[in-house]
Amino acid sequence: MFEPIYLKTFEEGKLDEKIEKAYEYLKNCTLCPRVCKVDRTKGRKGICNTGLLPIIADYFPHFGEEDVLVGKNGSGTIFISCCNLLCIYCQNASTSHLCEGEEVSIETFANMMIDLQNKGCHNINIVTPTHVVPQLLSALKIAINKGLRLPIVYNTSGYELPKTLKLLDGIVDIYMPDFKYWDPTVAELYSSAKDYPQITRKAIKIMHKQVGDLRIEKGIAVRGLLIRHLVLPNRLAGTKEIVNFIANEISKNTYVNIMAQYMPLGLASRFEEIARPITDEEYLEALLWAKEAGLKRLDRFCIEFLRKRGIEL
Repeated sequence: MFEPIYLKTFEEGKLDEKIEKAYEYLKNCTLCPRVCKVDRTKGRKGICNTGLLPIIADYFPHFGEEDVLVGKNGSGTIFISCCNLLCIYCQNASTSHLCEGEEVSIETFANMMIDLQNKGCHNINIVTPTHVVPQLLSALKIAINKGLRLPIVYNTSGYELPKTLKLLDGIVDIYMPDFKYWDPTVAELYSSAKDYPQITRKAIKIMHKQVGDLRIEKGIAVRGLLIRHLVLPNRLAGTKEIVNFIANEISKNTYVNIMAQYMPLGLASRFEEIARPITDEEYLEALLWAKEAGLKRLDRFCIEFLRKRGIEL
């Protein structure tokens, strides 16, 4: 039977070391590329608007994720409030920008994981986890002692620092980063993060080195890398460059979900070039770029979209 990697890390006594190091980062917060350098252990807040304790919007078995995460019983999703990236078109702006949710104790965080396991979920899917890595590690320790045995899905924007990913080595079984932009100018315009492309390329390489290509057992992902990419109107995401990077510098066997659900939410309507959904033609173009790059493991929706047009990977 599959065993999540964090059990070995826990048994070897390395989890406590990671927790200690993570809270050191929190004292002069350098968890993410924003490098706010505020003492969050004393309740001070930087861009992520989070102090010492995590704010959680909701948690439940989620059936809207990729099939390989959902299975029959759902992905055990915990929605962390607030965000370190803050894209202007975010579809969850009430949670990410407005921080709707409740501040919870580490014990409560851990109990959510156990509750999701008891409901039969196939994994623990932490959404927007970057700014709460110390709290996640602490909650995980409690949950392990209570019997947690599900893989952890690290569901991130991709805007991650190597030193934070090092803390997660031996903890996370499934990395699920976005790769949002190729062009620094676009990243600056829509997410105030000119360094996003450079940082995310490096982060994804580290993630892949830690966990490898996505491994699926009986239809359910258990370990590896799953990359999401949201297609933007007018080729603004840099999809062609991104799929070529994945194929040539990560692995042609990478599991990729090229997503078509962009909507001009939030402040997007102020920007004419992204003030509309993408067209079927734009989405098809994106999928054909992935096919031309040699990517074979696209998500089910991508494959079905192609097949309806008589195209096989």
